[in-house]
Amino acid sequence: MEDAQIIELYWQRDEDAIRCTDDKYGAFCHRIAMNILHSYQDSEECVNDTYGRCWDTMPPQRPRSLRAYLGTIIRNFSISRYRSAHAQKRFGGAEVLLSELEECVPAPESVQRTADANALGELISDWLEELETESRVLFIRRYWNGDAVKLLAEEAGVRPNVLTKRLHRLRDGLRRYLEKEGVTV
Repeated sequence: MEDAQIIELYWQRDEDAIRCTDDKYGAFCHRIAMNILHSYQDSEECVNDTYGRCWDTMPPQRPRSLRAYLGTIIRNFSISRYRSAHAQKRFGGAEVLLSELEECVPAPESVQRTADANALGELISDWLEELETESRVLFIRRYWNGDAVKLLAEEAGVRPNVLTKRLHRLRDGLRRYLEKEGVTV
């Protein structure tokens, strides 16, 4: 079923909207949640919360991209759950992803002084648009979807350390781009 049809089901308050969403995007949502949480039970709860949020927000929302809309919601739920579950602990999952990006994306306090979060997001989107498709997909899969370096390396047919170096160069490129645009990193 097409996204527009699924969104229309939400607008009609038809409960099939959730089933259709799960059929089309369930694996996508579970993968994002698992990459952050590393817990099937927590991931399942975040996916269910995501479907509930979709039900509650459509209408009035009519997203242009259902996949992006779901990705944003599931990622936010997963990160919130991760932070609450690991408030005093530091290990894999979201901590690794966030620590990798620390060197090229400013801390929240700096973002407020330099530019608001929307402007920063637009700058990152502009930078991503300048990348080759392969690099853009790699960056998004690693830092948005949270896919493991090992998985990405296997799919690309390279060793993980080769891919790690490539990701480092991408982060470096993002840092330089943001600095050029006046964002203090």
